[in-house]
Amino acid sequence: MAEHTVKAFDTEIGQLRGLIAEMGGIAEVMIRDAVDALANHDEALGLEVIETDARLDALEAEVDRLAVRVIALRAPMADDLRDVIAALKISGVVERIGDYAKNIAKRVTEMEHSKKLGPLTLVPAMADIAQGMVRDVLNAYGARDADLAVEVIKRDEKLDNFYDSLFRNLVAHMMESPSTISSAAHLLFVARNLERIGDHATNVAEMVYFAATGLYYSEREGGKKDI
Repeated sequence: MAEHTVKAFDTEIGQLRGLIAEMGGIAEVMIRDAVDALANHDEALGLEVIETDARLDALEAEVDRLAVRVIALRAPMADDLRDVIAALKISGVVERIGDYAKNIAKRVTEMEHSKKLGPLTLVPAMADIAQGMVRDVLNAYGARDADLAVEVIKRDEKLDNFYDSLFRNLVAHMMESPSTISSAAHLLFVARNLERIGDHATNVAEMVYFAATGLYYSEREGGKKDI
């Protein structure tokens, strides 16, 4: 009976990991497609991103149900409990990342003259960083790789620097060409959403670090006791 219970628990943990991986893959594609739609003024692709968000919401609900079931029936302890709690929290964060991608896609119809904005060329590079952070942090979760989680956390500074650079460029552009203020404001909103995606990927990385080590990321240098 004990062996059967252990196998069932392992299966459920595998299912949780699989659902999180699926959510991460969808969120990553949503980011890429939203920025592509923006750069190419592709309204059909933007609409596809918006509609995809419903799938991400459904997967989050499925993770919630399975995690609650595992906690109720298996009463996991220590490492196993951290795994389940991490999945529960990460699914919510990934769903929020999808919301940010959807927000970007919604701007496609509002930026008819965006191609005239020079700073727009910075957005795909910024999106690449955000997309890579999402991909790598979900890989870190699947492998319980604390080192990769730390690398993702450190990469957030580069994304912040991109945002600051784009912000300065857009403000200067608006001052020089007042006719572009509307499009530039929308682009600032897009950049802010990409920056927030990086923040959320960082939050997931900290959860992964805790799940893998039992330490909060802020405690890694202090030699404090495991939690």
